Amino acid sequence: MDSVKHKPDVLVVGGGIIGLCTALELQTSGRSVAILDRGGVGAGCSFANAGWLTPCFAMPLPQPGMLLKAISWLLDAQSPFHIQPRLSLDLVRWLWRFRQATNRRTMLASIEVLVALSHYTLAWFEKLAATTAANGGDALGFERRGLLMVSGTNDGVEAAVNEMQLMADRGVSGRHLDRDAVLAFEPTLRPRVLGGVYFPDEAQIDPYCASLAVAAAFRAAGGAILPPAEAYDFDVSAGRISRVMTTQGPVEPDLVVLAAGSWSPSIATRLGLRVPILGGKGYSMTVDGATRRPARPIMIVDRKIAVTPFPDRLRVAGTLELVDQDFSISVSRLQGIRRGVRDYLDLGDHEAAGAEPDVRDIWRGLRPCTPDGVPMIGFSQRLANLFLCTGHQMLGLQTAAGSARLAADLVLGRPPLTHPYPFRPERFG
Repeated sequence: MDSVKHKPDVLVVGGGIIGLCTALELQTSGRSVAILDRGGVGAGCSFANAGWLTPCFAMPLPQPGMLLKAISWLLDAQSPFHIQPRLSLDLVRWLWRFRQATNRRTMLASIEVLVALSHYTLAWFEKLAATTAANGGDALGFERRGLLMVSGTNDGVEAAVNEMQLMADRGVSGRHLDRDAVLAFEPTLRPRVLGGVYFPDEAQIDPYCASLAVAAAFRAAGGAILPPAEAYDFDVSAGRISRVMTTQGPVEPDLVVLAAGSWSPSIATRLGLRVPILGGKGYSMTVDGATRRPARPIMIVDRKIAVTPFPDRLRVAGTLELVDQDFSISVSRLQGIRRGVRDYLDLGDHEAAGAEPDVRDIWRGLRPCTPDGVPMIGFSQRLANLFLCTGHQMLGLQTAAGSARLAADLVLGRPPLTHPYPFRPERFG
């Protein structure tokens, strides 16, 4: 039998922003924590997302009418939301639960807790950026520029206004802009825009720099980041995990935290557990040759395209394909994102030629989507020393610190940051 090199109090499986923040929260609360990740910290969906810290965007994926809309988009190769059809009992179960969650009552309950996590996370990263800058590092690209939601359809403008009204009751301020006002407010927008909503208090951050900063803070607090490895098996006895077998040797933790994003279901399967998460593929890319850039992040509502101006580049991201573990690149969806940028933004050099923008650093990743759009945060009912913190859909960065705080509260028996009931893993049976 292989000798055990690591016996931490807590082993966090997953080194994305969720796992990193959870590990840091537990380490600074007095636990001895180690992180295990197959590809190195911050290398998954934490690497190249839009970088938004936007409580106004704390919406669950299932919303009234969403399933019918997804079905209508099935044959559109460039639609912003797509469910890959296939013969799968797990997919049927997931879609059934998704359908059950597409009602207003469930949506409002989900928004309540997601906003709470998002508010906490924004303030937490603002403090981390300030601390990092004070210690001689950069500010992690943290800026409070607000978020502008725009649309070229009346339905899209109405959806943005409805979202503004929902969020106003939850402490998120916004204002409606008609067509003339929005074009004057953001000159890079093209005249096809019919209106929008501006949320002034939202923020952005460079997601990969943020991940590295959290990892550095974790190491500085005494935490251990293990060499890249996979957890491929578990020894289980008396309802507890006694040993985690990894490709770099066994680990014997007192507690295992599963925070592996879209990989969580396959890891859970080795423990005899079903975790109903589907990988939602999204893309991002850097736009080259733009002589004009927006002054703030923009969500193009009807195309579901996110635009983030960083100091040295312009990042665009979009689409959601529920594909499970398919990492292939869809050329048609990349073209759809590029066309959306061209249709809605005047970036200067592309105007005269009328061409789609040049792009580089094309990236895709799988966002872990639960059927009801709310993460799974809590102890397993079957294994006493397994804790789940996974399933954050497109809101991983946005809710990371809040999720970590709630997870640590539950692990350590502290009063929880927000009501834990909506996050309980056993809600899916």
